[in-house]
Amino acid sequence: MSDVERVEVLKQSLIFSGLSEMELVELAALVVPRQFTSGEFVLWEGDAPEWFYLVAHGRVKVVKHTSSGKEFIIAFFGPGEMFGEVAVFEDKPYPASAQAIEDTRVLGIKREDFLSFLSNRPQVALRIINVLGGRLRDAQVRLKDLAGERVEQRLAQTLVALSSKHGLTLPFTRQEIADMAGTTTETAIRVMSRLKEGKIIRSVRGKIIILDETKLRLLSEGPPTV
Repeated sequence: MSDVERVEVLKQSLIFSGLSEMELVELAALVVPRQFTSGEFVLWEGDAPEWFYLVAHGRVKVVKHTSSGKEFIIAFFGPGEMFGEVAVFEDKPYPASAQAIEDTRVLGIKREDFLSFLSNRPQVALRIINVLGGRLRDAQVRLKDLAGERVEQRLAQTLVALSSKHGLTLPFTRQEIADMAGTTTETAIRVMSRLKEGKIIRSVRGKIIILDETKLRLLSEGPPTV
């Protein structure tokens, strides 16, 4: 992977897009490209936070495993998005694992190198804080939803949240949607069948297509309160 290609990937990132060309070249010199096949783990929960990563190509899911072995998907990351940075800044073990869900290339940046790069660039540190704050708010909303909402509403909320990021065609399986909504695949299939009958969504070849965004959003908000 050439230096020019690395710089182009960094430019896709919300956090690094405001850097000057010289700063991007300097940062690109620190990154290490790594390739992963579908199903391969990029990092494991509990490992020391020596690196954080930026997706160059492909997709990664961040997952937690319960004591019973069930997988709960925390988030998906695509090109230009970073993961593993929370543990790097806290200098604590990774709180979750990250797994490639298709053939994926990432750019790894070592903790010590990046902290040195940040030392005289407070504007980059502020962007990172803003991104982490947004993720924290999203996590709090999801925990609230998992604690109190109906499965149908949680699934609708998951689809709405994903569509805000990926558009109306979602490249996710029913299993992945179920894991994000905190329910079983069987339950997700039943609920999504009802959504298909109502012409709100349709599914084809591992993708979910939202047909009626307005109805889906209303369903995600739950029954009206009086």
